[in-house]
Amino acid sequence: MCGFLCIFADAMKVSFHTLGCKLNFAESSALARALAARGHQRADKDEEADICIINTCSVTDAADHKDRQAIHRIRREHPNATLIVTGCYAQLKPGEVAEIEGVDYVLGMNEKFGIPAFIDRIEEQHEAIQTSAIRETDEYHPSVSWDDRTRCFLKVQDGCNYFCTYCTIPLARGKSRNGSIESIVREARQATGRGTKEIVLTGVNIGDFGRSTDEKFIDLLRALDETDADVRYRISSCEPNLLTDDIIAFVAKSKHFAPHFHIPLQSGSDEVLRLMKRHYDTALFAERVAKIKTLMPKAFIGVDVMTGVRGETEEKFEEAYRFIESLDISQLHVFTYSERANTKMLEITPIVPTEERKRRSEVLHTLSEKKLKSFYAAHQGEKATVLWEARERGGRMSGFTENYIRVEHPYKKELINTFEDIVIGE
Repeated sequence: MCGFLCIFADAMKVSFHTLGCKLNFAESSALARALAARGHQRADKDEEADICIINTCSVTDAADHKDRQAIHRIRREHPNATLIVTGCYAQLKPGEVAEIEGVDYVLGMNEKFGIPAFIDRIEEQHEAIQTSAIRETDEYHPSVSWDDRTRCFLKVQDGCNYFCTYCTIPLARGKSRNGSIESIVREARQATGRGTKEIVLTGVNIGDFGRSTDEKFIDLLRALDETDADVRYRISSCEPNLLTDDIIAFVAKSKHFAPHFHIPLQSGSDEVLRLMKRHYDTALFAERVAKIKTLMPKAFIGVDVMTGVRGETEEKFEEAYRFIESLDISQLHVFTYSERANTKMLEITPIVPTEERKRRSEVLHTLSEKKLKSFYAAHQGEKATVLWEARERGGRMSGFTENYIRVEHPYKKELINTFEDIVIGE
């Protein structure tokens, strides 16, 4: 611990540093607005802050490493600030985080949402580590990111009741819970009222929506679709066993939902899926992909895969590769397995050597590049609608079509945050 603590004036400059998933970004944005409502200001990019809040990820060992790098960098950039670390890494390994030089406070996942009140009483805070048993909480904290006018991330669900053998997310985020359809629709309307043109529904296991409110995910989609706003929705990662035929059919006919799916596969070997304690097999996954492509031939399908897990022999990896190669999908999001404390995967053998894990990851990355190039090539010359974004690079701007094809155009300020009908490739 650095032991440094300033006595602050009422209004403070606060800097946010967010790592990991869309959910973290939504929550950081909500916290920033809550602090602003209390009179605090968000520090500019090159401005020294009074308080730095680091919202961490811990999905893999690589994520933990990035967290530590970020903490060291932020301490160098803000030598006089009070540094608060929160998020998944802080929840899972609070002692380890507290030992990192420069960290003042470690706040767990539930404590994250009390940060505004915590800062109001910063002079009275004497416990460096403040965490609670996240699995016991029923609290749900709504969040939506408003940092980007074009696109926002809308939290609809938190936590997970699936205990996959490789994963610590249920230990970091707690049990599955959600807001009500009414409250989420209200947040979406507020976002579109501010001019947001694309809303990404996000959570830990969004297909499990409804456990807290006895509602259904498809009913949430229907309620969100009943808007006259000029808005496009995207559904973030949804488990294949929860991505029902009804949901797929609804998206195909909806007014506002994009033909874009993100589906976690993790392995193309049924035996490895059983070792992982996943809730589906390759046959079900292939059925979901086929259903999407039948109803929405132009749909983008991104797929999560993990390689190098314990028990994944060379034979099983080759089996998985062949299955993934056979799928009509657009892109892979490849994760290399790393051992996580308190997971059942640690009991499984054989262990895949680190170098072999890296090799398999490279093989899957190469396959992903091939899939993405093929998807882009297949849609050249087709009509599509692009939402132009604000970022300028080399005099050009970019945006994404409804089926997530990135296109570029000479920069025109008046196009920012507007939909335009285009022909892909022209």
